[in-house]
Amino acid sequence: MEQYIIKGGRPLNGEVTISGYKNAALGIIAAAIMTDETVKIENVPNVKDIEVLLRAIEDIGAKVERSKNSVKINASKINSVSVDFDYIRKIRASYYLLGALLGKYKSAQVALPGGCNIGSRPIDQHIKGFEALGCEVKIEHGLICAQTVNLAGAHIYFDGSSVGATINTMLAASMADGMTILENAAKEPHVVDVANFLNSMGANIKGAGTDVIRIKGVKKLHGSEYSIIPDQIEAGTFMFAAAASKGNVLIKNVIPKHLEAFTAKLMEIGAEVEEFDDAVRVKASGRLGNTHVKTLVYPGFLTDMQPQMATLLSVSKGTSIVTESIFENRFKYVDELSRMGASIKVESNTAIIDGVERLTGAVVSAPDLRAGAALVIAGLMAEGFTIVENVEYIERGYENFEYKMQQLGAAMEKIDSEDSKAVRKFKLKVS
Repeated sequence: MEQYIIKGGRPLNGEVTISGYKNAALGIIAAAIMTDETVKIENVPNVKDIEVLLRAIEDIGAKVERSKNSVKINASKINSVSVDFDYIRKIRASYYLLGALLGKYKSAQVALPGGCNIGSRPIDQHIKGFEALGCEVKIEHGLICAQTVNLAGAHIYFDGSSVGATINTMLAASMADGMTILENAAKEPHVVDVANFLNSMGANIKGAGTDVIRIKGVKKLHGSEYSIIPDQIEAGTFMFAAAASKGNVLIKNVIPKHLEAFTAKLMEIGAEVEEFDDAVRVKASGRLGNTHVKTLVYPGFLTDMQPQMATLLSVSKGTSIVTESIFENRFKYVDELSRMGASIKVESNTAIIDGVERLTGAVVSAPDLRAGAALVIAGLMAEGFTIVENVEYIERGYENFEYKMQQLGAAMEKIDSEDSKAVRKFKLKVS
């Protein structure tokens, strides 16, 4: 098993380039199998979740050519609509293969999805969408099984704003007969990116980015070349890391509009944020202030940035309140921060944070992807040495994370937990 070891107390300085958006890439890769022609996708992040999805589509017959951050996919030889492998169960976005296979083949069997254990994430809205399009959906032997003779456009109102259900239904509806209208649709940037990619393949989708999406089904999709948008959550993580370490970092290859909720909160607590066309600079000096944060669907403050925000507030002046309105298990990292000296009390879906003067290094364990990144930020702020275990969670969603941190001046390395000498070598090197 691998882990990160971090020597805290060094400000991050310099420039970092943000990778393609993992959450968009997962939907786009699934959509790529809906044509028999070759699709080329650029700015694909090299992270574990992407590797798993590419392997899954290869296993059902798609041809995949990977080179650095670009992928060519040709799905003309797909020979199965059943995706049931141990590794695909580990990622949440496996369910996008349902919508893609249903759109193209009118039948799909995909393993129930896994991912981080951050709370209940039911797929009832996905099923509602598929059934409205004319599918029969069953859950049997750990698989979601959906099939139909013909997909027919429908008017669908989602009970709650769900990114997964919006993308999945959009995938299937893009090749249904007639018009589909999705109301109370999710408005996140990766919903827009998947819609734009489908349109580049010949789909007819309008309104993505609003709460009403109109989809006129087409008979066939064609090949395309497409570049994925930058990852707003990776960008936000480096913004908060810069502020937490009292550094000065230029974060490049971003869409500032996607970062407005993070920018607003950073400025509110006293950090400096400067926006450019495709970059933001974050600077901080001295102790930052307190605030109240409530997670909301986009364009509100994203739940995926809540652990990073709470970590920063753990050493800010005064008392802050963080309310989690999306996932009920998103405060698992609080016990780990407490090991480092944070003063956080969780009551139901609210964390009350009394800012402390400093954190101290400790051995902590990442309970999920974003909490893992937050614990790295805590290590950057802490006095002494911090070891973050379970880094495989972090590598599911961040490309070259420790390398990018090192380039900004962080004293941080990935080591093998079985190597008893690695910690001593690191401490000697950075002392």
